[in-house]
Amino acid sequence: MTLSTVICIGMAGSGKTTFMQRLNSHFRSAKKEVPYVINLDPAVLKVPYGCNIDIRDSIKYNKVMETYGLGPNGAIVTSLNLFSTKIDQVINLVETKQDKYEHVIVDTPGQIECFVWSASGTIITESFASSFPTVIAYIIDTPRNTNPTTFMSNMLYACSILYKTKLPMIIVFNKTDVTKEDFAREWMTDFESFQRAIMDDQESNESGSGYMNSLVNSMSLMLEEFYSQLDVVGVSSYTGDGFDAFLKAVDDKVVEYDSYYKQERDQILRQKEEDEKKRKEQSLTGLMKDLGLNEKGKKKKQGEDEAEVISDIEESENDGIVEPDTEENVNEFSGDRDYSFPENDRLEGEITEKSHPDLQERYQQAFEAQAKTTSSSVAEDIAKYIRQ
Repeated sequence: MTLSTVICIGMAGSGKTTFMQRLNSHFRSAKKEVPYVINLDPAVLKVPYGCNIDIRDSIKYNKVMETYGLGPNGAIVTSLNLFSTKIDQVINLVETKQDKYEHVIVDTPGQIECFVWSASGTIITESFASSFPTVIAYIIDTPRNTNPTTFMSNMLYACSILYKTKLPMIIVFNKTDVTKEDFAREWMTDFESFQRAIMDDQESNESGSGYMNSLVNSMSLMLEEFYSQLDVVGVSSYTGDGFDAFLKAVDDKVVEYDSYYKQERDQILRQKEEDEKKRKEQSLTGLMKDLGLNEKGKKKKQGEDEAEVISDIEESENDGIVEPDTEENVNEFSGDRDYSFPENDRLEGEITEKSHPDLQERYQQAFEAQAKTTSSSVAEDIAKYIRQ
């Protein structure tokens, strides 16, 4: 069972919340399935559906406005920012439920820019998209888009959301019980039909701008490729018409996500990890250079790049190997040996406290003398380093 996510985005008044209610009801009645519902709108007073996760349970919108002295939109963005800090917990919670659910449907704020263009919206969207197949449902108020200029503005917004999220998108023309979406389908597939609509609108509106009409024409040509990548569905959240077609489109987009979008997103994530690794290495190298340290963390002498200690020299074949004290090696030794004991004390056999009663006392004297010399040498080295 594959858990897929549908993130519903739409401008204020597009019927997005009603769409969520009808979609939830359609899952339960027609599909005999209970979806996992998440509400991310902190400013809504009532939602006409039950939520498994509701941002209002953890973020108090009015309190955010009062505490930070913000307006409505600023408080929505701040609420989403606060919620996004715990998005990992939300994802973990959804993952534990994926054996019970097939779909997650997410409602977003009606102030669309607060979610789409904010850092928190990006974090939330990418978190879901990195864990589950994710589809964007862009809800459009069909009756308000019968004007070609308004229609083009909405399509440009949809195009920007597609390239911002880099996720499969379904254009949902809502309120088809008031106005059918046939005119929009025709405009998206027939450029000449859209041109005629612009000319008719210009004739009926004498104050229309010729520049604006020319711009809209150019935009329609540019969006021809964009239209070809979209699934367009007409639904009525009031009557429930078109929701079977919408769910079919969701299934198609999940396949598309697995085939194309997931590979691209994995590549983007790998590139981000590599860039972050390079940035950390550069920062560490710069820090060590500023501190005057070499790659092994040793302090460099000023104006000197050579190794300071033997361990810094490149290892040779016999490093760390002590040759046995063979007769041949002893004969090659030309110097005199130094002994710890006088000659008359170098007796054959084991040296013990019985044979040398003062042995322990001599050890103690030698140790104290060596410790005193070492302490003095260390103190001199520290003082010398400080003077430098």
